[in-house]
Amino acid sequence: QDPMDFEWSYWIEWGRERILWLLGGHLLVSQVSRLLVEKYKPWCLMVYGMAACWLLLGIKGFAVILLHATISFAVAQFQLSLLTWLCSLILLSTLRIPAVEEAKRKWYDTENEYYLLLFTVSVRCLFCTSFSLEYCWRGPAQKSSHSFLWMLAYVFYYPTFHNGPLMNFDEFSKQMRRQEAFSLKTNLSMLIVGVIRIFFWWCLAELMIHLMYIHALYSSAPPLEAASYWALGGLALAQVLFFYVKYLVLYGVPALLLQMDGLKPPALPCCVSLMHSFTKMWRSFDVGLHRFLVRYIYVPMGGSHSSLLGTLFSTALTFAFVSYWHGGQSYLWHWGALNWLGVIVENGVKRILSISLIQDLI
Repeated sequence: QDPMDFEWSYWIEWGRERILWLLGGHLLVSQVSRLLVEKYKPWCLMVYGMAACWLLLGIKGFAVILLHATISFAVAQFQLSLLTWLCSLILLSTLRIPAVEEAKRKWYDTENEYYLLLFTVSVRCLFCTSFSLEYCWRGPAQKSSHSFLWMLAYVFYYPTFHNGPLMNFDEFSKQMRRQEAFSLKTNLSMLIVGVIRIFFWWCLAELMIHLMYIHALYSSAPPLEAASYWALGGLALAQVLFFYVKYLVLYGVPALLLQMDGLKPPALPCCVSLMHSFTKMWRSFDVGLHRFLVRYIYVPMGGSHSSLLGTLFSTALTFAFVSYWHGGQSYLWHWGALNWLGVIVENGVKRILSISLIQDLI
């Protein structure tokens, strides 16, 4: 097989070794708690998530995530959104301090274990930010529903723990509090259908990895230099199609467990072959991340309701955060800038086309 797609190889390896078994344990705890103690389901799942984190990342990894949550909650008490964002960015920046990286690497025997901590903490930073900002925006009467215990239930919810998908705290808490009629038969049929679909996507991804060698071709300059423009276009399309199928699997598994828990997961990625714009790609590929960016960055900074310069600034800030959260390397800043430019050009053309004179000409 083509071994050059690190993300796919990494998560499949972890899934086979431990994560799928831990997700199975979560499913068992969830269904038993829904059947017997529906009222205490969030706390049962919280305890299980903390135990799974301890088992997989060790006590030091568990302590890091708990420390991040505690600091975020403490800063949120000031109810200042700017201070909350500053705290989140500082916590995120600690992942890129060389001395801290080396110290964390020494906790584990293999590089893969360290990367698991790195990926998990990166995703947890978004969850801590979501909770803290919701806390800042709530009145005194609503503070009981935003307690530290609820933050832990949200941060240590295991299906979304390592890689997402992202679910904002207000959506999570409302749905987790809702008590619905539980049917073991309905859930079992949902599980069987979901597993069959995910298995089909996994087989398709494995076929692409074994037969197409997209990533191996990209890692070597001579084949790309020798290829025609049509061939390069085909390779680009093949790569984004594989990326789509990969995330159907990586997000499909936690989305199925969310449904089994009585929650509504963010929609799975839309097929890239159906998209023709940057805007639609950002709205419908990673729906959870899009909702986070819109709710906590784009709209608070003015969004589309502000002036032209305000819209440009809020959009730029959104893409800047995405680039920084993904790692902040130079190629990510270029990627973010090109996506920002694509979105701006599209929206600019839409505004021009909406002018009545242009409409008449059309």
